[in-house]
Amino acid sequence: MMIFCRRTRWTQGVLFLAVLTLLFILPSFIKEYSMKPSRCQCTRPEDKEMTSVRTGALGLKNQSSVAARGEEEEKRKDQSKAEPAAKTPVPESRGKILTTTRAVLTKQRKRPRATAAVPAKEKAAQVNPSPASFPRPTTKRTQRLKASDFKSEPRWDFEEEYSLDVGGLQTTCPDSVKIRASKSPWLKNIFLPNLTLFLDGAHFTQSEWDRLEHFAPPFGFMELNQSLVQKVVTRFPPVPQQQLLLASLPLGSSRCITCAVVGNGGILNDSHVGQEIDSHDYVFRLSGAVIKGYEQDVGTRTSFYGFTAFSLVQSILILGSRGFQHVPLGKDVRYLHFLEGTRDYEWLEAMFLNQTMAKTKLHWFRHRPQEVFRDTLDMDRYLLLHPDFIRYMKNRFLRSKTLNTAHWRIYRPTTGALLLLTALHLCDQVSAYGFITQGHERFSDHYYDKTWKRLIFYRNHDFRLEKTVWKQFHDEGIIRLYQRPENPKEKN
Repeated sequence: MMIFCRRTRWTQGVLFLAVLTLLFILPSFIKEYSMKPSRCQCTRPEDKEMTSVRTGALGLKNQSSVAARGEEEEKRKDQSKAEPAAKTPVPESRGKILTTTRAVLTKQRKRPRATAAVPAKEKAAQVNPSPASFPRPTTKRTQRLKASDFKSEPRWDFEEEYSLDVGGLQTTCPDSVKIRASKSPWLKNIFLPNLTLFLDGAHFTQSEWDRLEHFAPPFGFMELNQSLVQKVVTRFPPVPQQQLLLASLPLGSSRCITCAVVGNGGILNDSHVGQEIDSHDYVFRLSGAVIKGYEQDVGTRTSFYGFTAFSLVQSILILGSRGFQHVPLGKDVRYLHFLEGTRDYEWLEAMFLNQTMAKTKLHWFRHRPQEVFRDTLDMDRYLLLHPDFIRYMKNRFLRSKTLNTAHWRIYRPTTGALLLLTALHLCDQVSAYGFITQGHERFSDHYYDKTWKRLIFYRNHDFRLEKTVWKQFHDEGIIRLYQRPENPKEKN
């Protein structure tokens, strides 16, 4: 009995101590546990990722409430730091931000700088834009535009702004190209008969430089030396009348001006159309226009000679031994210079200074440009084609898919294409000879080739597009395209 009582008292003591211990330890344990987050409050990894990214930058929708609270928390922290606001980053696909007009930047935020082909609806909207709708580029840019900034051709909201010849002469020929174009479902909204064709001292201003600097040569002045361009262009007297050929007609005359544009295609070899070519009022030729020995196929007369500095130099070097050692000469011959890039302005500077092309991009040409014109050049007959006019040709007639690729910078219409489209804006009736047509594979590259040479489609031109456009012009009666039906007995 004594042993049982002792055990009972010992057990009660142990229980009493345990109760005291619990009374002291349990409150602190409960407090510590309550400070730990419960499972429902933990942020998932995907929520953390969403809260770390700005909703506006990625355009995400329907994010969790946790992400929204996290974003608000970051905004409050940013504001409390009171740091200057940083510029909004632009995705790499949009190119670098370049300071220009507010309207242009607004346009860029809506779409990338360098876009793909313009959608049909947008093209329709660009057909007849109002000049007032184009924002003027600012002259205060902190960084010059560079072709390397763009992954394809940049398209500006003033892309279709062109210098117009206000009050220019209008044709009275009832069957003129301009009349037919105005009635053509295809051309009536894209053909501009009153475009400024020529660049001269009167058409070169600071505001024009600022606008045209957005377009790469030959369509504008991007990356060119402004001092050099200004130095040579301002030497050219103002062209009194853009419609040169209409101005030569008697006042009130309704006579139609006929023009033959002669390319260098092998289709002319053994064609016997020389007399037909010479029967036109004016004859346009280009680049290596070899005549001697081919008179019966290409004619003898030249009224306009079109070229770039490179095409002229190459023609003289390659065909010099064939008799083409200088441009076609004559007191009535006019020269149409398509300004392709820096080397063309260097050519003009050397011509004015009567120097060689040493220390220029054409340094390997060892002659003075004046020698090519036999030192008797009359500046009233030397005409520079306006970059607006060349860009208009590209935008509305010869817009190649190459412009939507990384190779956009090297593309330009062929010299023959530029010459033919120039004639369309100067003449009433146009016939085209020696241009690429269906079945061109049967003919050599040039009519003057001594041995047969295949026409090579280089990336910087789009011969297939040009062939399609010339055929469409012909089918609609805009031009008469010389073609040769396939003849099994015919030798190339």
